[in-house]
Amino acid sequence: MSIIVTGGAGFIGSCIVRELNDRGISDIIIVDHIAETDKWMNLRNKKYTEYINRDDFPGRLASFAGKVTHVIHMGACSSTTERNFDFLYRNNFEYTKMLWKFCVENRISFIYASSAATYGDGAQGFDDREDISRLLPLNGYGYSKQLFDLWAEKQELKPRQHVGFKFFNVYGPNEYFKGSMASVIFHAFNKITETGEMGLFRSYKEGYADGGQLRDFVYVKDICRVVLFMIDHPGVSGLFNLGTGTARSFYDLAAATFDAMGRKLNIRYIEMPETLRPKYQYFTQAAMDKLRRAGYQEPFTSLEDGARDYVCNYLAKGYEIY
Repeated sequence: MSIIVTGGAGFIGSCIVRELNDRGISDIIIVDHIAETDKWMNLRNKKYTEYINRDDFPGRLASFAGKVTHVIHMGACSSTTERNFDFLYRNNFEYTKMLWKFCVENRISFIYASSAATYGDGAQGFDDREDISRLLPLNGYGYSKQLFDLWAEKQELKPRQHVGFKFFNVYGPNEYFKGSMASVIFHAFNKITETGEMGLFRSYKEGYADGGQLRDFVYVKDICRVVLFMIDHPGVSGLFNLGTGTARSFYDLAAATFDAMGRKLNIRYIEMPETLRPKYQYFTQAAMDKLRRAGYQEPFTSLEDGARDYVCNYLAKGYEIY
């Protein structure tokens, strides 16, 4: 088994490489754009064949024809605040189309990252069995992912296996270099360490308490297990949600983080910026029936167990690399 992992030095990609290594798979081509970041640290404890810069990879892609069995495409600009849509279009849409076509021509598996950001404000729900053409993403990042999902749906020629994942709120080790895009648990750990308290947004919607806004928080190790399930089940294809199926509040997340740190709960409620209020989501929850019916039956890690593992075994140990 020989695998190309784009975004392989990033958060989810490097964790997938870890899981592949644990299976004894080291014939891995890592594609990423590390530049002046510290993402290279995610690779220090990994076994792989070669690292290729994202911008150089298109010129090298043809040389891998007949030599790889899977392309796991986790590479993308994942910033929901990115304003350069031309960049998002090239990097997230056109680049993914190129990889899809390579997998079609070589009759190999293509597993790629979509995003729950494609669901927009959630007015159409969060069900991956519904018509995706009705979805209206709220930012350029979500729209760039939606464009590819729509394009792939229309293709007559498809890879031997084609799986897209609409990731919900992923957290866990190796996200240390994502800056503001890192998970709330990561930022909560640092804030609590520094000040002893955690700030949560007040609520401006009836039926939701302060800090009671809900998200589907999914541990990165669960993401990896589902990806490996797809590798083990090449007959499964489709576009799937990947969350836990259970929405939890930011209060629950903060409480789990304080508990994992052995600290007394100390939450301060803060005003939400007025510019954020009109577009703020109060509820996201992945419908998981489609993935379950595809055969994946493993339980998902609870928020409390995930926070404890992440905090105690990684964050509290100097940002241990998984």
